[in-house]
Amino acid sequence: MLTMTLPFKLNLEPARDKPTLRRQLQAERQSMVDRHQRAVHLQEVLRVWLVTRPETSIGAYWPIKGEFDALPALFRWTEAEYGRLIGLPVINRDTKQLKFHVWYPGCPMEEDAYGIPKPKGTDEFEPELLLVPCVGFGPGGVRLGYGGGFYDRTLAALTPRPFTVGVGYAHGYVPWLEAEPHDMPLDAMLTEDGLFWAAE
Repeated sequence: MLTMTLPFKLNLEPARDKPTLRRQLQAERQSMVDRHQRAVHLQEVLRVWLVTRPETSIGAYWPIKGEFDALPALFRWTEAEYGRLIGLPVINRDTKQLKFHVWYPGCPMEEDAYGIPKPKGTDEFEPELLLVPCVGFGPGGVRLGYGGGFYDRTLAALTPRPFTVGVGYAHGYVPWLEAEPHDMPLDAMLTEDGLFWAAE
């Protein structure tokens, strides 16, 4: 397993306020000329990392705004052993928490209130491992998302809490990023350069 040892330096000095930083990192991600090649590397990193994991059910996400698409690697993971499950999030309108419903290639889909595809009519389950998309990330498992707080609320309510692994491109590393009181730290972080960080 490759491990990233040197911090990736942003092309521009990142903004210090989170709303501006989110916009900056998203724009940078969508304009990367080598994003396809980075995605190929991250697919491989994820596939190798999953071999080491004991979990048989994973909550994933539908990629938007230039996010890494983990679903091909996850589908390969399900093919390796019978009974493995992939789920995609469905937002509970009342609690603003995420529920995960079974996804498989070709399953019926519909758009949620935010215009993001979600499984239609498949079973709900609680994943043992949660793959979390990152707009940015910092030391010690700090994650920068889109600001909706869906993952933080979901993780705070789940017992037992699933193992959480962030996935994102190395350009999103912000060394000074700090957690806020409501933030739920990630257990590990994967980038196209390998395992960036893991809790001990």
